[in-house]
Amino acid sequence: MSRRVVVLGVGLHRFGHFPDLRVEDLAREAGLAALADAGITFKEVEAGFFARVQNNAGVGTRCFGQLGMTGIPVTNVELACASSSRGALLAADLISAGVYDCVMTIGVEKMQRGLVDSATEKGYAAKMGLGVMPAVYALMARRHMHQYGTKPEHFAMSAVKAHKNGALNPFAQYQKETSLEEVMNSRTIADPITLFMCCPTSDGASATILASEEFARKYTANPVFVTGWAGGTPMYVGGEADQAEGPTAVLAKQAYTKAGIGPEDVDVVQLHDAFSPGEIMTIEELGLCPEGEGGPFVWEGNTALSGKVPVNTDGGLNSRGHPMGATGGAMLTELTRQLRGQAGPRQVKDAKVALLQNAGIGGMNVMVLTR
Repeated sequence: MSRRVVVLGVGLHRFGHFPDLRVEDLAREAGLAALADAGITFKEVEAGFFARVQNNAGVGTRCFGQLGMTGIPVTNVELACASSSRGALLAADLISAGVYDCVMTIGVEKMQRGLVDSATEKGYAAKMGLGVMPAVYALMARRHMHQYGTKPEHFAMSAVKAHKNGALNPFAQYQKETSLEEVMNSRTIADPITLFMCCPTSDGASATILASEEFARKYTANPVFVTGWAGGTPMYVGGEADQAEGPTAVLAKQAYTKAGIGPEDVDVVQLHDAFSPGEIMTIEELGLCPEGEGGPFVWEGNTALSGKVPVNTDGGLNSRGHPMGATGGAMLTELTRQLRGQAGPRQVKDAKVALLQNAGIGGMNVMVLTR
């Protein structure tokens, strides 16, 4: 029989730009915070996953070594922006199967300013200008506008909401609200996407500790459970192209089924808004609103903190920041705090079911958390 999995500890290093800090410094702060949150020592961690996208050779061992050198296996995970959520997903697999009782995932990144090139080889797509993510999202956004009448203002409202939430988050890179006019009038990056609809490049770290229920019960009386999870890679489907960055709908259905819930049960969501159109397309794929209605759904405030389904309550990638290797763990951290009632001014009232969707180049993860 599979065992129940608990998020026992979470921790972050603030996202932003920290030129004087090494990745080891960022990882140590997040890791120590997660251990303190879990109420355990590093000696009780039986295995580790380390998520980093850029220049990751050997750095996982060095970062975990900041917490202790106990001989545990540390495995590097690289799935672009979805790396640390994949680490957590793998930890859940191992704990559920009875291999380990306590597994830590650390995600960290120090990023250069400017666009991130999604094409490692300069092939046809890159030469056509499709090797950078704003262009990819812009084309998806244009198709959505053509098919459903979605407006640039709808995408901009997602950014407005993200910055409003980020202003309440002390770990966010941007902690300042912005207006709809400011978003719309900011510099065009890839029409219809403007600068304020883009996530920043960031430094930062996240750490999560997952454990078996038996182990976790020794340290907490109010556990947050990982009740459904699924990961996958892009799928070819004939006909109309998907409006999202991966097989969100397929993975969401798998995660919902495993958790025994439906989209109507979800109270709070963290999803991948590297560019603001991503929120509108993804809430449709997750079944949180009807297909083609994501734009008006966001425009009417349904994904705001007080809305029907609050999305990216910590500011999301757009305002919290997006150090690629750390992003999935930050999502898991926010949802855990929401379900514990520890989100402060961002707290969603009586949240019981949380949903995570984290996309990366070449893969995607969906997780359901419950209390």
